[in-house]
Amino acid sequence: MNKTLIAGAALAATAAAGTTVLVAAPASADVERRGTCAGATFELNVDRERGGFEVDADIDRARAGSEWRVAIRHDGKVATSRVLTADDEGELDLDTFRRNTAGSDTFTLSVTPAGGSTCSVKVTLR
Repeated sequence: MNKTLIAGAALAATAAAGTTVLVAAPASADVERRGTCAGATFELNVDRERGGFEVDADIDRARAGSEWRVAIRHDGKVATSRVLTADDEGELDLDTFRRNTAGSDTFTLSVTPAGGSTCSVKVTLR
């Protein structure tokens, strides 16, 4: 049975039962920037949402158990900064919501592996 048929049957059964179904559309960033640092890939995604910006930082292919300082800045001010530990799959993520400011909005992601050099990417939205 193909996935479309299964999904359609599940949707019909749920609707018949009187349950509300929310279908999530694939997420797409207004702006994405990527880079590499200490063998890992990092990404900054900025989406326009509810009068502001949903800002997501992701790191993939880091060494499992490694520690990273991850910081997101908005117009030069620290929005969030944490030390995170890579999971068993070498992934880390940090998210924040920022209100839209007058003029351009600039977001900077900085990632620093423990004992390593800082790497960064920047996004400016008008």
